Amino acid sequence: MPGVSARRLSHEERRQLAVNLTRVVKLYRSILDAYIIEFFTDNLWGTLPCSWQEALDGLNPPQLATLLLGMPREGEVARYRSVWPLTLLALKSTAYALAFTRTPGFQTPSEFLENPSQSSRLTAPFRKHVRPKKQHEIRRLGELVKKLSDLTGCTQVVDVGSGQGHLSRFMSLGLGLMVKSIEGDQRLVERAQRLDQELLQTLEKEEKRNPKVVQTGPRHPPHHVVRWVDPTTLCEELLLPLETSPQSRARLLLTGLHACGDLSVALLRHFCCCPEVVALASVGCCYMKLSDPGGYPLSQWVAGLPGYELPYRLREGACHALEEYAERLQKAGPSLRTHCYRAALETVIRCAQPELRRPGVQGIPRVHELKIEEYVQRGLQGGGPPPPLPLNVAALRAHQAQENRVVAFFSLALLLAPLVETLILLDRLLYLQEQGFHAELLPIFSPELSPRNLVLVATKGPLGEAFSLLETEDN
Repeated sequence: MPGVSARRLSHEERRQLAVNLTRVVKLYRSILDAYIIEFFTDNLWGTLPCSWQEALDGLNPPQLATLLLGMPREGEVARYRSVWPLTLLALKSTAYALAFTRTPGFQTPSEFLENPSQSSRLTAPFRKHVRPKKQHEIRRLGELVKKLSDLTGCTQVVDVGSGQGHLSRFMSLGLGLMVKSIEGDQRLVERAQRLDQELLQTLEKEEKRNPKVVQTGPRHPPHHVVRWVDPTTLCEELLLPLETSPQSRARLLLTGLHACGDLSVALLRHFCCCPEVVALASVGCCYMKLSDPGGYPLSQWVAGLPGYELPYRLREGACHALEEYAERLQKAGPSLRTHCYRAALETVIRCAQPELRRPGVQGIPRVHELKIEEYVQRGLQGGGPPPPLPLNVAALRAHQAQENRVVAFFSLALLLAPLVETLILLDRLLYLQEQGFHAELLPIFSPELSPRNLVLVATKGPLGEAFSLLETEDN
């Protein structure tokens, strides 16, 4: 998806982008704030301008992917079947123009061409127990952290929210970095330690089988610590060095792979407040879990703009996977009907209990194989109230006939969602710059594999032209 590169913007241009984003988000708030399961109960289709309804009505899913989301199949030429209203075209252009680009600067063949489950860029020991998506992520972020560590002279990397330790293991045993891993879940830490030992044994066996492979020095597995990091206070454990040298003080690099909610904010605050921390490489996610207030806004500039507020629904929508949904639209599979079915179920629930809104409903497997009335019956048994009367099958099937409208409305919201993510991340860039630090934002992962693919990189000294090294792909 096209977009704007944060690196090419001056400080003033970043501030102006924040102004534009708050205006656009406010203008289209009704779309962003809508819950798709209320499509029928709240007449969401009727909230769109009539000219938009005419342009979108009847478009099939592949046409929505190509014309609205701007993600055609390879070699496909976009052909509009009618003249779209300027206001809808303006929304589409604005969504493209104001969102941070999610297309990485590197152009290399896919690492999964030979085997969709195994990255060709990772050796077998580091792929074991790691899913393809995570293989791609730990390799790309690990290599960036290694370069950033070398450029800033860091003596230790701290992986916050390290989970099972896949990133930490790759950075320490694969790239030779000194790594401390901090994770709040004792069970995950214990599993990480078991996987560390398993990997060490595997590497030792490989050395014995292939004595030509020379190990340049002793291997240091990650040092694991069980500790929750409170975003409101400094974590002393995070700052303790693994090794102390009388000649020099520790220089720490903080990283987090999809640091959830306030954890990504905690990384920023530790970077700003602690002189030991000289670099940061953070990939955030789960924006809906940000504290309100506290997690957003962080910068004085964004906090002073009218319409800066991003309630839960907007932040939750920013976590959706645009590229993955566009692929689903192109395939036009039956799984797309799930939103329509759930919206129809909401009408039955609301009829039985008008005060009950958007109740949790137990997941229903293989939705695409069910008739809509079968889905509603199962949904009522799995969380909703019992229907007061026999189901109105004709009404349900009338809802089902509007499936493409439901998909079109959801696609509209998804088109706008990257603007919300851009505003959240831009606020973090501005916050760091207000504190006097250097900060950039880079698309690091393939968005098809990892939708939250923007890494926030910050240093306490300018990197200049050397920063471009972080954007390159290792051979």
